[in-house]
Amino acid sequence: MRRLIFTTILSVCISYVSFADVKPNGMFTDNAVLQRGINVPVWGTASDDEKVTVSMNGQSVSTIAKNGKWQVYLQPMSEGGPFEMTIKGNNTITYKNILIGEVWLASGQSNMERQLGLRKGQQPIKNWVEEAQNANYPNIRMITIPRKSSSSPEQDVKANWVVCDTSSVVNFSAVAYFFARDLQSKINIPIGIIHSSVGGTPAEYWISNEAMMANDTTKQIMVDADQKKKAALNGLYNGMIAPLVPYGIKGVIWYQGESNRTESKMYQTLFPEMIRDWRARWKLGDFPFLFVQVAPFKDMPPEIRESQLISFQRTANTAMVVTTDCGDCKDIHPSNKQPVGNRLSLAALALAYGEKNEYMGPVFSSAKYAGKKVVLSFNHASKGFLKNTDEIKGFEIGAEDNKFVTAKARIKGKKVILSSEGLMLTPTFVRYGWGNCMEVNLFNNEGLPASPFRSKLLVN
Repeated sequence: MRRLIFTTILSVCISYVSFADVKPNGMFTDNAVLQRGINVPVWGTASDDEKVTVSMNGQSVSTIAKNGKWQVYLQPMSEGGPFEMTIKGNNTITYKNILIGEVWLASGQSNMERQLGLRKGQQPIKNWVEEAQNANYPNIRMITIPRKSSSSPEQDVKANWVVCDTSSVVNFSAVAYFFARDLQSKINIPIGIIHSSVGGTPAEYWISNEAMMANDTTKQIMVDADQKKKAALNGLYNGMIAPLVPYGIKGVIWYQGESNRTESKMYQTLFPEMIRDWRARWKLGDFPFLFVQVAPFKDMPPEIRESQLISFQRTANTAMVVTTDCGDCKDIHPSNKQPVGNRLSLAALALAYGEKNEYMGPVFSSAKYAGKKVVLSFNHASKGFLKNTDEIKGFEIGAEDNKFVTAKARIKGKKVILSSEGLMLTPTFVRYGWGNCMEVNLFNNEGLPASPFRSKLLVN
């Protein structure tokens, strides 16, 4: 009798597996945005040998499921919509109101995670009520990936694409929303944002295990965590990035670094390795990776901003948004998110869409000491500097004794000239904005702030 019952149950299970419904990855829902101009991957699960057909916008592509999985590619499509996508196997699923446009992945920690609406324990986003009342953008959509950590890479997500309107936008990432809004105003193409971020997380949580183990510096982080019997460091990569691959994207916007502020030297290796890892996973080349330099805050040391600057200088097709003018010394979550999103959109226009605009603030290039003056040169200042004040603040000159004094700065054409009568020894070092929460005001003529830096002088 027991054998009969067991055999019956087994037969039912086998029958169920053999005729399992086709199930697309959770990234595909009503209101989705698909990346234009590339072969669009669509994938999911089904029973072995089940024929799966995906139809959309005049295309129809079929494949046979193997090992319970299937994947097809739709031919590149131009922007447009709305369309319906039909996925047929043993069953049929139809997704409606799908657009073809530009898809960006938005990730990082709390300053990316922070929604436009109110959040307990944090100050309101600047002008959030007015911003929400005007946020009627049916061609902007966002999918927010639920928080999930995993010891191994996940294969699927449970989320939904949401159309931007005056009620839904309060739950959108504020930075990602402002980025999408300002970008769409320029390119007039549907924008999709995949939002996958978690507050309080260091960069090592967002890298695959394989990438961490492939580099001596990052490998040591894994070894230390194992010795301390911590949970898998890259649980968030496994739960919130891995299941998104290979969904078609144009690039990434990233706001993180606060949780690595005590490990700034290591971050110089860790962050570029994360960028390399994500690019390798998506197999879309060196797609634009646009990130935000952490804002001034009383407990935010300058070394982490320096590490982000070095990461930018060492990593191709990246841009760094400087936030020295929109931070809050008393709050690690500054409320002025509009400039952050706008500057990310400027970088996207330049790196992703070929617009010949200045998309970054001045970046230190060289410093020379000649005639008792220090002459500074900068990249991203081809049109010179904004002369909106009589006093340029934030520069210091130091000698070999490592003592720094405030430097008097003046703009001369495309150069910044420093002098200081308070320095007793020959100047050896120069720095700008070198503090946790600094008062600085150097901008290029496009109104974008200069990145903090420090450097040794070249003596003529």
